[in-house]
Amino acid sequence: MVYLNMVQRETHQIAISKALERSPVVLLSGPRQCGKTTLARTYVDVRSVNYFDVEDPRSAARLDEPMTALAGLHGIVVIDEIQRRPDLFPVLRVLADREDRPATFLVLGSASGDLLRQTSESLAGRLEVIQLQGFTLNELGPSDEELLWLRGGFPRSFLARSDDASKTWRQQFIQALLERDLPQWGVRTPASTMLRFWMMVAHYHGQIWNSAEPARSLGTSEHSIRAYIDVLSDAYMIRQLQPYHANVLKRQVKSPKVYVRDSGLLHRLLNIDTMHDLMVHPKGGASWEGFVIENVLSVVQPDASWFWATHNGAEIDLVLHVNGRLVGIECKRSDAPRISPSMQHALKDLPLERIVVIYPGDRIYRLSEHITVAPFTQFCVDPDQFLLK
Repeated sequence: MVYLNMVQRETHQIAISKALERSPVVLLSGPRQCGKTTLARTYVDVRSVNYFDVEDPRSAARLDEPMTALAGLHGIVVIDEIQRRPDLFPVLRVLADREDRPATFLVLGSASGDLLRQTSESLAGRLEVIQLQGFTLNELGPSDEELLWLRGGFPRSFLARSDDASKTWRQQFIQALLERDLPQWGVRTPASTMLRFWMMVAHYHGQIWNSAEPARSLGTSEHSIRAYIDVLSDAYMIRQLQPYHANVLKRQVKSPKVYVRDSGLLHRLLNIDTMHDLMVHPKGGASWEGFVIENVLSVVQPDASWFWATHNGAEIDLVLHVNGRLVGIECKRSDAPRISPSMQHALKDLPLERIVVIYPGDRIYRLSEHITVAPFTQFCVDPDQFLLK
């Protein structure tokens, strides 16, 4: 078990530092409680006049006159929970355009959709965005793989003293998001409805999304269902993985796949509390697939990502655009993965340079010239050895 002061998030710290050197405004976005504030405090002490927490009444009072509060500051200025003060974006645009640039602004936000739209409109050409999630395997190390899968990556869930304490934290997080955060962001849907919907998404985890069935179950329209899933996607709770379309004659799937992004929250929504529960649960395989996908996307940071599937049953879990190349990723929770018909169809029909099959074993081996089997833990430590060679 690791402890909070031992988790050095060096990759993110380096990315933030470089962004602050390049850009007058840096947005660190990600879900609540994923560690954004902890990282920001490595740059500015919370007691400094350069630190603003919009949810703190003292900071809110100082920002009643934002130009007065911010214009005289020097160095790095941190503004936490900025999505609650969209009126600050025009002020930041003015301050970012000063020729001498006495201050650089590190702003933190917990909702992606409206926040990114607001910042892109007000701060076009002045803003750099860095996305943060909870702990990932490459930050923690192979020995914590099982615990990370069960509890998820939110620091307080992962670092809890017991599985029961972790479960309680996740339950409270879900309630707080639905009952407090979403209404503050302008969502008017009742928390009970959003919870039922989120639990439905958990049962769809890793599957092709179809709005019709949830709409019938909740007694609402498909338009409302699409709004619900977009809300949870904007809150970084759900990933809608879009399909890749190739110029082939086969009928290809055109709807997205859905995943609950944090495995710990998925398990809470499915009432999975222990490793035994997880290993015998029907969604255990899909849970592991989503867990792998989130870690792969975090460590690779591709230019774009999709899945690919045809109506005949051929499918590739991930198609990544990395350094101008397309690479397929398959997640196989088996002891010794073999070539599948889907892999053969994908190599024939898609412009893939290679396919990497990620599995929970510890041996690297080739299935063919273009298909390599990679241990999950080794892939997370050094993905380039599998993607670029």
